[in-house]
Amino acid sequence: MEATLPPAPPPVPPPVPPVEPEAPKDPNVFPFATWGPWGALGAMVAALVLGLAISVPFILIDGGDPDDFALATTVAIQLCTAIGFVGVPILLAQFYGGGGLRDALGRLGFKAFNIAKGAKWIALGTVTYIAFAYVYSVVIGEPSQEDIAGDFGPIPLQILMIAVIAPITEETCFRGMLFGGIRTRLPLPFAALAAGAVFGLLHYSTGWSAVPLLIVFGAILAVVYEKTDSLWPAIIMHAMNNGIALAVLNS
Repeated sequence: MEATLPPAPPPVPPPVPPVEPEAPKDPNVFPFATWGPWGALGAMVAALVLGLAISVPFILIDGGDPDDFALATTVAIQLCTAIGFVGVPILLAQFYGGGGLRDALGRLGFKAFNIAKGAKWIALGTVTYIAFAYVYSVVIGEPSQEDIAGDFGPIPLQILMIAVIAPITEETCFRGMLFGGIRTRLPLPFAALAAGAVFGLLHYSTGWSAVPLLIVFGAILAVVYEKTDSLWPAIIMHAMNNGIALAVLNS
């Protein structure tokens, strides 16, 4: 009688090496954003919708005619837009990284910066923009922009709305949030131009001929932001540009 051999044991699979957890992103290395391009673009739309939604009551109370808004309505609409441009980026930064308000602001670029380095890049950015604007005016023609400064009434209020609030809120949204998210996937030139294009096109109401200038201006601000590792130099450069434009308009 033949002895039956026991079945061969199943082959033992090779040991699976343990999966090491992904190292946390260094919060001090640019880009500081913990979200990607699609999250940034979605939040950009949300910021615009939020600003419009909370301004509707003021528009309805005033009568709904944009050409005949009272000063208080114009200021209220601008402040509502500012709330959207700051509130949504902070919520996005907290959602994608946790932590408190300070951590969220850090991901949006609100960090201390080297003053000498900041001054250098602000100067380089300003000279580059002036050179481009000069060439543009010679080749294409002088751009025509609608003067919205007068809609804000007295000069101190114009300075507050255009040279203080607008630079802070727009840089938070367009550079800190939008450019920061796009930069996590694209090289600097493409990310800067993409964010600059959104920035410029959303200012179309001031005049289409000025849109190319604003696209380049937005791209330069993105470069200043990255090269200084802080959003503050971009805010300062933006405020200087708006302040000079106001001074020219009121001279």
